[in-house]
Amino acid sequence: MFRKKTVWLYLLPGLIGLLAFYLVPFGWGIWFSLTDGTINNNFVGFDNYLRVWQNEIFQRGLRNTLELSLLCAPAIFVFSFVLASMLRKRIAGDGFFRNALLMPYLMPSSAMLIIWLLMFDYGGVINRLVVMLGYDRVFWLEGSALRVPIVLLYIWKNLGFSVVIFTAALQAVPESLYEYASLEGAGYFRREFSITLPQILPTAFLVLVLAIVNAFKIFKEVYFIGGAYPDISIYTLQHYMNNKFAKLDYQDVTTAAYSFAVIVIALFLMMYSTKAVRQGDTV
Repeated sequence: MFRKKTVWLYLLPGLIGLLAFYLVPFGWGIWFSLTDGTINNNFVGFDNYLRVWQNEIFQRGLRNTLELSLLCAPAIFVFSFVLASMLRKRIAGDGFFRNALLMPYLMPSSAMLIIWLLMFDYGGVINRLVVMLGYDRVFWLEGSALRVPIVLLYIWKNLGFSVVIFTAALQAVPESLYEYASLEGAGYFRREFSITLPQILPTAFLVLVLAIVNAFKIFKEVYFIGGAYPDISIYTLQHYMNNKFAKLDYQDVTTAAYSFAVIVIALFLMMYSTKAVRQGDTV
């Protein structure tokens, strides 16, 4: 009994902090999004949500955010899995390759952006390669073409971390399973889909979740390149909330944030239910 009281005594400061700095503000934010934002905080129901969702700028920001996420997250998942498969077997220099892949993840975003802007400049390395291939130079840092360097920057920055996670999981898969599959005449893709993916399903789910979360956080790189009001093709939901916050429009900021939170939660619930169904099928 004394031990249980002691445990709760140690947990109490953390629980108080969780309540004071997370749960209470979260609950208050939900209430605030349902009021008119005046001194009296009159209840208006879902009027704020209807107004925000009917805003064309919000719609564009949400669409761009989801599109960038749908481009970035699957690319990270596929490329990291392929590279991890290549590094699955312990070979000389594999540690060097993993460290090299992790370097962009550890580099400050500002330093990476300087390199990226120099590479994608009109007279940069990328356009020189384009000219060598027989094509005209491209204004990569203007208009809708901005999506290309942003997506590639995200992949370059986050690829190494996912590769390390995948490699650790792949090296834990028993080699005997692949030997049996080879004896049965299974090809590479058959082995990967029938043996590898079922064995590392929890890790694959983790990598996918991290890829999506990091894709939602791509605002910093976009902001450094395009500023607070970039080209409409890369205007994200974070731009909308950041600009509303700068204008002290806390009502729209709160409403947009909780709208996005609901979308993200619904997305992860769908992913989790799909994962649970697949695990049930493999039992």
